[in-house]
Amino acid sequence: MVDFLLENYSLLTHSVEWLAAITGVILYKSYKHTNAKYFIWFLIYLSICDLIGGYKYYVKDGFLSLLQGTVFERNYWWTTSYWKIGAIVFFAFYYYKVLAKEKYKLILKYSGYLFLVFSIVYIGFHWRAFFVSFFPVISIIGSVVIFFCVIFYFIELLQTEEILSFYKDINFYVTAAIFIWWLIITHVVFYDNYMSLGNDNKYMELRQVLYILSNLLMYLTFTFALIYCKPKRDIDKI
Repeated sequence: MVDFLLENYSLLTHSVEWLAAITGVILYKSYKHTNAKYFIWFLIYLSICDLIGGYKYYVKDGFLSLLQGTVFERNYWWTTSYWKIGAIVFFAFYYYKVLAKEKYKLILKYSGYLFLVFSIVYIGFHWRAFFVSFFPVISIIGSVVIFFCVIFYFIELLQTEEILSFYKDINFYVTAAIFIWWLIITHVVFYDNYMSLGNDNKYMELRQVLYILSNLLMYLTFTFALIYCKPKRDIDKI
């Protein structure tokens, strides 16, 4: 089982990612008057960006060989931009739209802005590293923003009558999925600082298995939620 996951890491991840995005496109009409439409746009954005990120496989002896030896040879910069920063900013925006309490919305709004500004400034001071490595500090601070999104959502849910039908709300499944994903991956990022990724094969295998299982769980949960949940008209909620 582990060997299968490791050998098909990229295929499995891209498959469930596109499955969620295509499901969102097919069901878009049902969600176009809800805040979930932004989430569907986000799934499409992720799928396209991840596809573009695969350019690194065509640099060595491929049609993008002209990039070999340049700062764009590897895709650390791209993944950091669209996922490690872009995803956090999106979820801050998304939960700003979903939440009702003004104080929660303001915290998310300014947390998102501060995170974005910090990330840009940090990258500016570590420009060369931006192209050859990931930044654990950006991942960890980003997970704090996600934590705010999750906590505020569940607090509001517990304080309203929507708790009686939470299992019909797509935002419940989205929140649960991203919470579990970031909970697992943040620990991996933390331990990356203490493990030698190049020399410890066992840790590398465990790391990849955790990533693939987390991705499978998250994207399959998104797909299930899009199919199962009952859309509510809430797009006008500020």
